[in-house]
Amino acid sequence: METVTIIIVSLIGAMAGAGIGFYFVNNIFLKKKKEEILKEAQAKGESIKKEKIFQAKEKFLQLKSEHEQYINEKNSNIQQIENRVKQKELILNQQNNEIARRQGEIDRIKENITHQLSIVNKKSEEYEKLKQEVIEKIENVAGMSAAEAKAQLIQQMKDEARTEAMSYINDIMDEARLTASKEAKRIIINTIQRTASETAIENAVTVFNIESDEIKGRIIGREGRNIRALEAATGVEIVVDDTPEAILLSAFDPVRREVARLALHQLVTDGRIHPARIEEVVAKVQKQLDDEIMETGKRTCIDLGVHGLHIELVKMIGRMKYRSSYGQNLLQHSREVANICSIMAAELGLNPKAAKRAGLLHDIGKVATEEENELPHAILGMKIAEKYKEKPEICNAIGAHHEEVEMSSLLSPLVLVGDAISGARPGARREVIESYIKRLQDMENIALSYPGVTKTYAIQAGRELRVIVGSEQVSDQEAEKLSTEIAKKIQDEMVYPGQVKITVIRETRSVSFAK
Repeated sequence: METVTIIIVSLIGAMAGAGIGFYFVNNIFLKKKKEEILKEAQAKGESIKKEKIFQAKEKFLQLKSEHEQYINEKNSNIQQIENRVKQKELILNQQNNEIARRQGEIDRIKENITHQLSIVNKKSEEYEKLKQEVIEKIENVAGMSAAEAKAQLIQQMKDEARTEAMSYINDIMDEARLTASKEAKRIIINTIQRTASETAIENAVTVFNIESDEIKGRIIGREGRNIRALEAATGVEIVVDDTPEAILLSAFDPVRREVARLALHQLVTDGRIHPARIEEVVAKVQKQLDDEIMETGKRTCIDLGVHGLHIELVKMIGRMKYRSSYGQNLLQHSREVANICSIMAAELGLNPKAAKRAGLLHDIGKVATEEENELPHAILGMKIAEKYKEKPEICNAIGAHHEEVEMSSLLSPLVLVGDAISGARPGARREVIESYIKRLQDMENIALSYPGVTKTYAIQAGRELRVIVGSEQVSDQEAEKLSTEIAKKIQDEMVYPGQVKITVIRETRSVSFAK
């Protein structure tokens, strides 16, 4: 047991001694290794230091060389600038010397001019004295003062200028008649020929034909209840008289007459005629007519190539089918005016589509509602077009086609002329004979109100007015002026279709007899 213990202790001591020995040996080796590494690092650091110092010296020399080159360039530029400045100073000195020399010459010229002016002033004073003496001598010889002679000369020059101006005006007007009138007639004649249309006169009565007089009793109803219900529902007066197989529908509103005619047709065809059925049929017919009005407006716009109209304007165009103006169907009239305006615009180089649009819409004021009828139809139509976003030139053409507003575009006179052409076609409109005769008499009376007029004659259905003046009272120049004044007064005070030609006739007759 003790031997084992000794062996173990000996092993432990040997191991401890070996460990201590290894520790000391390892420390000595590591110390030598560290010293070698440190020496290598110091040697390498010295080498890097020397290399960096060398590189820094080379960089410094390079920068120094570049700086010296930059300084040399700057110095060279400064030297060049100094040379240019010296040259400019030299030039300025030369210019100053030249200016001083010229200033001296100018001063000498001014002195010379001043001397000459003094001489001229003296001569002018002498001239004024001589002029005054001559004027006094002329006044003594002529027997009038200079002011009177001046006034007489001015008056004479005025008379001559007035005569020459009137002659010049006459020449211009003659030339304008030869060119403008000829061209205008050509355009209007071509337009009328190309837009020929049928004319028909409408009235305020529609005749409803029936197969037999027995149906009249059914339409009247017991104690007249059916006819009263029909009149109340349609707003049309129904006249049942002794006319065989016919009933008269009387109303100023063509739409109401059409509603009554269609309702009667359906009632007679169906055979059931009583107040309740009458109200039902009238309401149904009214709906159908509204649809037909819209369809008529759309079809008219398509036929004329007018697009983009507001839906309310399309309805108004369709409603024109059931309106008339002086017996002329309003839709036919508007279509005709649209075509006339389009053709004239094309001849004149204007926009035919805009002219056609303005011509189609020019009378929409006539189909407006009753609440808006306090304005003239032209101005009302213009306001309606403005409301539905039509272009300003279209609105102005609508409002100015009766010259109630000032024309601001070239479309306006085209619509005015187109409206006059359409309304002036023979048979297009009817006119009461009394108003026609009164218009002719008013035209003659306007011409008779001027001094020197002896007789007046309205001829060609009021299209021309012949005015006969006394040759002793009116000269040729005054006759020309008189025709212009009469035309202006008729234009301002009267309303007439188309245009009126004023012809002033001045005649001198000398009669002698040989015996």
